[in-house]
Amino acid sequence: MTVNEIEAKSLLRKSKKIDSWFISRYGMNLYRGCFHNCVYCDGRAEGYYVEGEFGEDVAVKVNAVEVLRRELDPRRKRIPLKRCYMFLGGGVGDSYQPLEQKYQLSRQVLQLILEHNFPVHVLTKSTLVIRDLDLLKRINEHSRALVSFSFSSTDDTISAIFEPHVPAPSARLKTITRLKQEGISCGMFLLPVIPFITDSPRLLEESVRQAREAGVDFIVFGGMTLKDGRQKAYFHEKLSKNYPDLLTEYQEIYGHDKWGAASGKYYAGINRMFNSIATEYKMPQRIPLAYYRDILDENDLVVVILEHIDYFLKMRGEKSPYGYAAYSISQVKEPLSMMKGKLLDLKGVGRVTERIVLDILETGTSSYYHSLAGSGPDRMPTNLS
Repeated sequence: MTVNEIEAKSLLRKSKKIDSWFISRYGMNLYRGCFHNCVYCDGRAEGYYVEGEFGEDVAVKVNAVEVLRRELDPRRKRIPLKRCYMFLGGGVGDSYQPLEQKYQLSRQVLQLILEHNFPVHVLTKSTLVIRDLDLLKRINEHSRALVSFSFSSTDDTISAIFEPHVPAPSARLKTITRLKQEGISCGMFLLPVIPFITDSPRLLEESVRQAREAGVDFIVFGGMTLKDGRQKAYFHEKLSKNYPDLLTEYQEIYGHDKWGAASGKYYAGINRMFNSIATEYKMPQRIPLAYYRDILDENDLVVVILEHIDYFLKMRGEKSPYGYAAYSISQVKEPLSMMKGKLLDLKGVGRVTERIVLDILETGTSSYYHSLAGSGPDRMPTNLS
């Protein structure tokens, strides 16, 4: 394994619209590359431009905290950062991978987030996050903290094959229970489920059941992408050693999609299956509204709720216009409350969407959203202030 210390010119990734998966506009990669070396990781794909051998070579942004301190300084900004969760969970490297024990970049970033009074959403596979419980509790007291763990399943044996240097799912579940006992809200990102290996009804139900027993507050579900090039080649190599009989089935569902997507029919099938199981266990399938309703401005709140409605409908196998409407609204600079009479002028916004938007602007919530989410009126979770 090779560690390369580098200096970053910038750190904070800024999205043009609110991300409804993480309730964030701002994220960061403290490390490029990841010693977790998960077999399915799409960070291995050429499009992410991670240098060296993925899983064996990692670049550490040793000046990350210094750069972030400058980027968060309100005195340097003509336009203030918008209120949302700061997302600590890089797309090309886990912020709590083994190197974090030495460099402590994530811990220092949490301290900065606390100083600037931002909420934080951490996504990791590592139980090392418990080290920073003291800071997470302080952030939670002042604004809010969410900690989510990603899983391909809760089966320790399968995880040992596909997530070779990651704490076992059972250890991650125990860490969730500990965090919950300390008042920290936790999510499970059950993604990617691995086709024909962790996507069976039995394993999906077992994952949801164990998540509920551990105290998980929500589960975000998703299938696996497999991009042509290094990612697909590496995955097929490992698959041929452990599940050689599945190679033909993979060739049937994965073509040469630019984004590495499997067939729509495959995704639709596992989505319906998961939706049925999550509904049976009364498990929220997106971050519940109560966790961000009082954080986001009105435009971002409308966008997130509409995208969640879009997700709930598609998980049922239904068509939805709300994703397009959400994107259209995300481009609006003026507060929506100042243009209530002009909503129908926006692309993708029809009469039904207009009523939903007006409902959100007037009440901060949506009765239609709750009917789809299977939740009652908003109540703050007992472990949140």
